[in-house]
Order: sequence, then C-alpha cells, then structure tokens
Amino acid sequence: MGRLVLLPNLLDDAADVALHLPAATGQIVASLQGLIAESEKAARRYLRRFLTHDQMTALPLQTLNEHSRPDEVGLLLEPILRGQTWGLISDAGLPCIADPGSDLVSKAQKQGIVVQTLAGPSSILMALQLSGFTGQHFAFHGYLPREAPLLEKKILELEKRSRVDSAAQIWIEAPYRSAKLLETLKASLQPSTRLCIAVQLTSPYERCVSLSVAEWKKFSFPLEKEPAVFLIQSF
Repeated sequence: MGRLVLLPNLLDDAADVALHLPAATGQIVASLQGLIAESEKAARRYLRRFLTHDQMTALPLQTLNEHSRPDEVGLLLEPILRGQTWGLISDAGLPCIADPGSDLVSKAQKQGIVVQTLAGPSSILMALQLSGFTGQHFAFHGYLPREAPLLEKKILELEKRSRVDSAAQIWIEAPYRSAKLLETLKASLQPSTRLCIAVQLTSPYERCVSLSVAEWKKFSFPLEKEPAVFLIQSF
C-alpha cells in the first residue's frame, strides 16, 4: 500500500523556500507519483519550485477543495491503495487546517493508508505567536457569518467565550471583506478587548498589530484586499 504525504506550502509566493519549508521537501516531492491540490494552477505553482518542466508535466494531478463531493474524495485514494505515494498541499500553508484535506486523511486512515506530515508555516499559529495572546487556550473558528446581524452576534459570542474561557479566539476572512470586518469589530467589541490583525504573513508586506479596541479606534491601519488572520482576547 502507498502513502499520503501532507506537504507544507508557502503562505506567500515571494517567500523563501529554504527559510520556510523543511530541507527534505524537494526530495519528497520528487519521489511523488501524484499530487492533490485545491486547483491545478496551485499544484503547478507548487511543483515549479522543486521539479523540472518535464517532471512537472508528467506528474498526475487531482483537485480537492470545498466543492469536492464525498464520493470524489474517496476516489482520490484509489492510486494510493494500489501502492502509489501521493502528496497533498493546501493554499493555507498546512493541509487539514482551515482546509478540506481532513476528509481525505480520515478516509485514508480508515482504509489503513499510511499518512505522513511535514512541518511548515501556518498563518493561524504564526498569528497567535505574534499576537502576544495566550497560547495555552485558544480556538479557531474558520470564517464568520457574512450577514451583518449574524456576524455581530457571532463576534459578541466569541468575545464572551474568550472572557469566560480565558482563551484567544481566532478566525480568518476573505481578503476583500477584511477592511469591512475591521470596522465591524471596532463598533461591536468592548473597548478593553484586545484585537490582533496579522496580515500577509511571511511576505515582504507582513504586519501584525495587537491593540485594545479603544486604541484601534484611534489607529490608522489600511487594509487592502489582503489575506489576514483576526484574533481577540477579552479579560
């Protein structure tokens, strides 16, 4: 039986492979018999860092994303069950974290497939490290609701949960909605609640700011359509 290897990916295309990915990544990629990614474009962008054009063209690719049906996820394991070694990558840095790869891993384990993983960058964990918030207790919530009334209700719920559990609350947002979310947070949260925003981590434009909401209301922080991680901690 083959293997499924969970491969780390860069958070930013300009980031240095040698700095952010394990040294063995290239060697492992070269040994793969197939790669699963969120899109074919993402797969080829990843492979281009490690393989020649001919090697990249010859490697079979499959897609796994939020649109994949449960039956399609199972089909991805067929070549691995025949003895091949395939890799899985995520646009989010590490497979299975804020990523649909967990379904594939669960099915692989149930069928006795060996699953291996490599360390690498995670925007969620890096944002927590940079925030100065507690790393002893925290929760990640993916994406919050889009609709204004539901979003405001969820924000207040997370603020209360942070205070009661003494835990940082973490989530992400689509880049084009980040600026609007910041304004909603400033209007909804208590002045003493601490808010951290980590933007474009590992890129030349990386910035991370942790302030109380009262301080955020006086602080200028232009947010373009940039990938960002949001964290709050309430006392």
